[in-house]
Amino acid sequence: MHSSPLPFPVRRWLLLLCIALPAISAQAEKADSLKETVIEAEHSVSDGKKKIHSLNGDVTVTRGTLLVKAERAVVTELEAGHSASVLTGGPGGLVRFRQKRDGGPDLWVEGEAEKVEYDDKTELVKFISKARVRYLEGKKTTQEQEGEFLSYDSQNDVFIATNSSKGEHVLGAGRVKLTLQPKTDRQETK
Repeated sequence: MHSSPLPFPVRRWLLLLCIALPAISAQAEKADSLKETVIEAEHSVSDGKKKIHSLNGDVTVTRGTLLVKAERAVVTELEAGHSASVLTGGPGGLVRFRQKRDGGPDLWVEGEAEKVEYDDKTELVKFISKARVRYLEGKKTTQEQEGEFLSYDSQNDVFIATNSSKGEHVLGAGRVKLTLQPKTDRQETK
């Protein structure tokens, strides 16, 4: 089955998504920004009047080492050329991403959540419900953050985790978790 090229606003949003997701790692592989972006889905619909673009069914975005997988992506065009995007993992599924990091031969960042929202105007990415972001060296996790809500503000380099999918702290609703592994190559100083 051959599909027609995606409309420019959808391609633009997905390109921005490719930039936003790895922004949670300031060390995302820089060479990826020079690679082409390939977007695939089983079906897409663009409503020019409402300025809403929907991609459905096994949505996959690749750019260099970046791989994003979702069941559905909805892009809404906003004023001044901006857009807001929502990716979902489908019933019981998760949106997942993985990208190589600079700084070593086998460094990666990967994450998942039931829903991911991105606003390209504010450069804010939100991982909502069952959210998890991991930094890896090979297969070993070196840092991991978990919560019902994780957000990264790339303009201000601020990462937030809360125990509620609404992004607010709710007393008694559980905890967030940050796990840091010791550095194995740390040298003692005197």
